[in-house]
Amino acid sequence: MFSILLLALPLAIGAVPASTYPYVRGSDTEHAIANNYIVVFKSDTPLEVIEAHTSFIKAASFQSEHEGLNHLYLTTIKGYSGSFDDRTLGLIRSAPEVDYVEEDQTVWASEVQNGAPWGLARISHRKRLTFGTFRKYLFHDKGGEGVDAYVIDTGINVHHVSFEGRAKWGHTVPRNDVDEDGNGHGTHCAGTIASKDYGVAKAANVIAVKVLGSNGSGSMSDVIAGVDWAATAAFKKAEVARAEELRTGRKSAFKGSVANLSLGGGKAPSLDAAINAAVRGDACNYSPAAAEEALTVGATTLQDSRAYFSNVGKCVDVFAPGLNILSTWNSHNRSTNTISGTSMASPHVAGLLAYLLSIYPGPTFHPPTEIDLASTKPTLSSYIYSNPTFSLIASIVKYVAPTTVVPSNPAIHPRLLKKAVIKLSTVGIITDVGADSPNLLVFNNFTSEANIQSQAWWTAL
Repeated sequence: MFSILLLALPLAIGAVPASTYPYVRGSDTEHAIANNYIVVFKSDTPLEVIEAHTSFIKAASFQSEHEGLNHLYLTTIKGYSGSFDDRTLGLIRSAPEVDYVEEDQTVWASEVQNGAPWGLARISHRKRLTFGTFRKYLFHDKGGEGVDAYVIDTGINVHHVSFEGRAKWGHTVPRNDVDEDGNGHGTHCAGTIASKDYGVAKAANVIAVKVLGSNGSGSMSDVIAGVDWAATAAFKKAEVARAEELRTGRKSAFKGSVANLSLGGGKAPSLDAAINAAVRGDACNYSPAAAEEALTVGATTLQDSRAYFSNVGKCVDVFAPGLNILSTWNSHNRSTNTISGTSMASPHVAGLLAYLLSIYPGPTFHPPTEIDLASTKPTLSSYIYSNPTFSLIASIVKYVAPTTVVPSNPAIHPRLLKKAVIKLSTVGIITDVGADSPNLLVFNNFTSEANIQSQAWWTAL
């Protein structure tokens, strides 16, 4: 069978003009990984065709010096990645089921410098911070309860005391790597989302999905594999919750999932496609910010000015604290570090999404929902992006809620959650916001209990 396949394929290739082959995409040649590619099938390709194609490519790569197929993607996009010689690449491009081929590339975590713990206080006050409010974070003590936060990054120091046992290891994507954060970036992001001392949603669970190595860099194909794994895990959790609600007639303790991914790299259509498949904006020219339904985030300083490294322009939706952010670190189980970057702003909004999910629904929290939600497949949504112009950083947050037919626990629609974050934001307080940028600073709506009860955010939607 092996030899027959190899003999038969050139006949099929000869029947297709070379000019019709999908071209190899690659917009960031400086960071391209030699001979490594991401292959994306057409969306309507049947599973049996995918199986036949990948089996053939494995066989065709058997005697090659390159390792061949690495990751297979089926949840978010249909495709695979691997290392292939020119001959095998030609065979791949000639296959009619292939939509496009993209060069794999290096991606990296982002951070800038050191500073102070003010971000949590800032998102819980409308007015500028003073000496009296500088360290005062106002929040619901159950914020984040029942919500899973997937941190797709360098890993998490899951034993850090500030996570109180709510952190666990989910999946390590890079081959021959270890289940630990050797860099610190992922632990820092996780801490801003859900740690007891530095987190927005202090009762949420955090799950490590390692896609970057100890040096803070990795491949785009590994990042896509991490997104694919997290989406699959979130879907399964939502389906279990839905089944529980249908069986018992009571709402599940599980409220939903968010995911945060902060990385830098060139534009990658394959990652955009994976994200669009996990949910359904355009954040201009950088991946994964070109994925749809994006909520784009810029970074601010303690003085409520736009951070020098922040992205600007019409592609930005909201701003969040990103300069001098104190959070958990990886060096030991009580360590902290203060760093800066737009990828420090993104976890504040990831935590805010988890926070809003956890207090929904409640005695005073019943936003409107769409009629057909009970029959809607669980989807990931509400993406948070960061794209500082100097390093092409991109940060994502995603949300998935379990569908349900239990009247007491209707599922909040992702578009409504995104709209809520924008509507809740404080207007007009940021200085030097940048041309065409919205003057909106995220806010958790908890300056006072009276405010929660009398000015619920959903009344403005």
